[in-house]
This record gives sequence, structure tokens and C-alpha cells, in this order.
Amino acid sequence: MDLRKKVIVALLALLGVLVVSIGGYMWLGPGHVSFLDALYMAVITLAGVGYEEVISTRGSTILRIFNMFIVVFGVMITVYVFSSVTAFLVEGQITDIFWRRKMLKKISQLTDHFIVCGLGDTGRHAVEELQKTGTPYVVVEHNEENINKFRESNQRAADEMLYVVGDATDVSLLEQLGIDKAKGLITTLASDKENLVITVLARQKNPKIRIIARCIDPKFAERILKAGANSTVSPNQIGGMRIASEALRPHVVGFLDLMLKEKSRTLRIEEINVHENSAWANKRLADLALKTRFNLLPLATKDTHHRHYPSTGEPQAHDSRVGFVVNPPDDFLLRAGSVVIVLGDVTEIHRARTEAAHAAAMAGA
Repeated sequence: MDLRKKVIVALLALLGVLVVSIGGYMWLGPGHVSFLDALYMAVITLAGVGYEEVISTRGSTILRIFNMFIVVFGVMITVYVFSSVTAFLVEGQITDIFWRRKMLKKISQLTDHFIVCGLGDTGRHAVEELQKTGTPYVVVEHNEENINKFRESNQRAADEMLYVVGDATDVSLLEQLGIDKAKGLITTLASDKENLVITVLARQKNPKIRIIARCIDPKFAERILKAGANSTVSPNQIGGMRIASEALRPHVVGFLDLMLKEKSRTLRIEEINVHENSAWANKRLADLALKTRFNLLPLATKDTHHRHYPSTGEPQAHDSRVGFVVNPPDDFLLRAGSVVIVLGDVTEIHRARTEAAHAAAMAGA
């Protein structure tokens, strides 16, 4: 039984004995026994302090038997209460309660964060990536053992990870995690049906949130997408592609692994959005000097609103369906709504992203 429940049961048992004691002393005591006298008698008997009896048991066999019953069972229950409370304190239950309240307060203050549903074999890798890239997040997991294992193996998670133990399909819990203020949701539960339910609930609560769902059965992928997910990911498919890549392009895979596992710095391929009125809007890549100022390598750009042309006047070759321009030239013109895909250290990427966002805020002020 949980220590908290043990303490509650012990206190209820003690209260029950106390009530029985008071009732018995008032009923069996000689003459008129007041409530206060009965309460006093019950307390000193249960505590075993040996103070003077205010209700005499002399001449009453029934009262003496009743008193012995109270002494024996009352002391046993009192000892049980003290042992349960001591265990509760020693194992840090009270500290844990205050810590959880503090954590819930931090969760309520999150904005533009990611909610990760499930901390199993897939979810923990997603959380590690969010940690490395400095992305705010909160985890919801129904099995606290999974959380404890992850925290034991990840010191940063033990110190910083915000989490809630509960059912991710509970809409009230999603609201508690700030689903209406979240930037994205990653659901990695083992059941495709549960991921589908979470997708529906999240989309209803936040039409703008980006939802990425784990999907094992290919038949469910289309359902989850129709339910509102932006994308589905199949671990089996990704694993198969990785195996093939190891066979076909080992040096490329080696480079990507090195990039992901580098300890001295965190190299990533990230995206920087050019917002309305941003200082980056209507500027060429050369004007931004991403390589010189941030040591970032622009790999591609995407524009959902415009088709860009280089200075030669010829259309830039790109995928017309998604609007990507691979290896854009220096004179490539960015506009509001453009996205720049860059390779570099996440610290410099955050600095460049903050500059663009700050410029947009100042321009709109």
C-alpha cells in the first residue's frame, strides 16, 4: 500500500478508536460524564501518559474491561500511526508533495512548449532531443517507473524535467499541461488508438498546435492524419531506412551520428522562420551573413507564398509541391513567410532566431 494511504488509514483508525473511547466513557462512566472529561480520559489512555483518571473505573467491571480494550488496541494503533508518519517523513513524501506543487506551478507558466505523451522507448529519445536543443517541454506518463528510470539514466532530466504522472487521454490533464499555449505535441504511446484519441483532443483544444504521432499500423496513419496530426512517424520504417543507409552510405550516417553525439557542442539542422515585418524580410541571404555572424550554413529555404527567382531571371529548381529551394544562392530573396533551413550549433541558431523574432517585435511595436 502507498505510504500516503497508510498514513490516512492509520489516522482514520486512531480517530475511530478515539470516538469509541469518548462514547464508551460517557456511557459507562459513573454519574454524568461530560464530553471534555471523556475526551481527556480517552487521550491520556491512548497516549499512555499515566495521568490521574478523571473517570474512576473502581467498582465497575464493565468499565475496567472497556478501559483495557482501549489501552491495548489504542496503543497498537498509536504505534502504527507514529511508524507510518515516520516512514512518510523519512522517505520524503512531504517533500515530494511540495516539490510536485512547485513543478505544477512551473508547468502552468510554460508557453510555446512541447507536450510529450509517453516516456517509453520512443518517447525518451524525443525528450533527449528536446533537452539538447533547449526546447521547453513537459512529459505526461502513466507509469511512474518509466519516469524514474529515465531520470536515473539522465542527470539533466533528474534536475530539470517537468512531468506529470497520469493518463494522456484525459482532456483535463492536457489542459493542466497548457495544451492551449503549447507549440507542439508529441504522442509516442504504444497504442495507435490512444495516439489517435490524443490527436483528436489536442486538435480540438488548440487548432494551431503542431502534432506528431507515433504510428505502428500503416492503416492508422491516415486516420491519425485526418484526425488532425501534422505528421506520423513509424519507428519500424525509420529503423528500416537507417539499416539501408548504413549499408549504402556509411560515411553520411557516420557524419550524422557524430553531429548528434558531439559532446562539446550540439550541431543540428534547424529552421528559422521569417515573420511578418521581420528585419530578415525582403533581404538576400548575403545580406544576413549567416556564415560570418552565426557560423550557420544555409541548406535550403522554403516559401509557401512566393516562387523566388535568382538574379539571372531563371526559375530556381525546387520542389513545387512543398516550395523547397535546395542550396539557395547568396542573392536569394527572403520574404515574410519564408523558412531558412540551416546547419550549425544550436546556441548560434537560437541567437539568429531570437534576432529575427526580436526584430519583428520591434518593427510591430
